Amino acid sequence: MTIDQISQPITAQTVLEALTRAVERELDRKRRLGHYYVTWENGQAVFHGEDAPVSVGHTQKPQ
Repeated sequence: MTIDQISQPITAQTVLEALTRAVERELDRKRRLGHYYVTWENGQAVFHGEDAPVSVGHTQKPQ
């Protein structure tokens, strides 16, 4: 990181955009490698991908 980058204000929107890009890149990488990924939807873990487990023994609320 350069001094010029540090002098710019960091907003919640900037952080959200950076996190969104990072997650999109990682999910794309997992898809290309053929790995499954997990999301949390409607109070349950949802597995995505061809090699994803069929069912889960139990679900917990994410922390």
